[in-house]
Amino acid sequence: MKVKIEVPSDHPRRVSLETREAIIEGHDSHVVATAGLLAHGRGEAFDYLIGEKTTEPAENAARAAVAAMLLAKHPVISVNGNACALVPDELVELAELTKAPLEVNLFYYRKDREDAIKDMLVKAGMNELLGTHDRPSITIPELSSNRRKVDPEGIGSADVVLVPLEDGDRTEDLKDIDKFVITIDLNPMSRTAVYSDVTLVDNIIRALPLMVKFAREMKNHPREELRKIIDGFNNDENLAMSVRIIMEHLDAIANDVSSLRKKKNDFKVDE
Repeated sequence: MKVKIEVPSDHPRRVSLETREAIIEGHDSHVVATAGLLAHGRGEAFDYLIGEKTTEPAENAARAAVAAMLLAKHPVISVNGNACALVPDELVELAELTKAPLEVNLFYYRKDREDAIKDMLVKAGMNELLGTHDRPSITIPELSSNRRKVDPEGIGSADVVLVPLEDGDRTEDLKDIDKFVITIDLNPMSRTAVYSDVTLVDNIIRALPLMVKFAREMKNHPREELRKIIDGFNNDENLAMSVRIIMEHLDAIANDVSSLRKKKNDFKVDE
């Protein structure tokens, strides 16, 4: 029988450990695929590189992403296991605020995973989940993985798609069929980050709550104001700035390795 780990409130890595625990619990309940554990570890490594905080470029990207979703005729939020395990409540709230239905889309598909994800989202307040096995589907051209199947009332007819923690193949194909793609990816050099129209280089546990905050603030903004936000955003510049932040962060550490031995409170991430 698995024993849940209780992380002391003063532990310097509390948020990181609690996040890992959420992923592990998601795996135990079949929400997260085994490969999702590896993907999370890779993302956590990049989180170290940006300083485990939401950067200014990421905040600007979050604002542009929300503006695009609010302007969209038919926005959709794609959901995989890791996203569901980490931010189920925020996924449901963002869907409600932006009128973007949730659609399950899994690389490692199993019906028990689909059911587990649906159960978790229902507990978070979701009323309907698109992309399930009992719904009609259409196929994204030239994509051979399980992710090629999309719901015709969801991603199939969407103009804007949020694909948090996505893979590069499907992101590229979504662009090929003229979707405006928003992603959350801690690696600013990944194909997903590069192919997307708006990339939040941030940890999803910070990015989704920030998007929910902006959606609450911006949902009644005039369309002209939302359009200005999008027109003023450049994803190439956003990614370049994110890479520079990583380089500057590493350079600062290289010039002062002793900074790694600062008192433990300096290592706490935003809570």
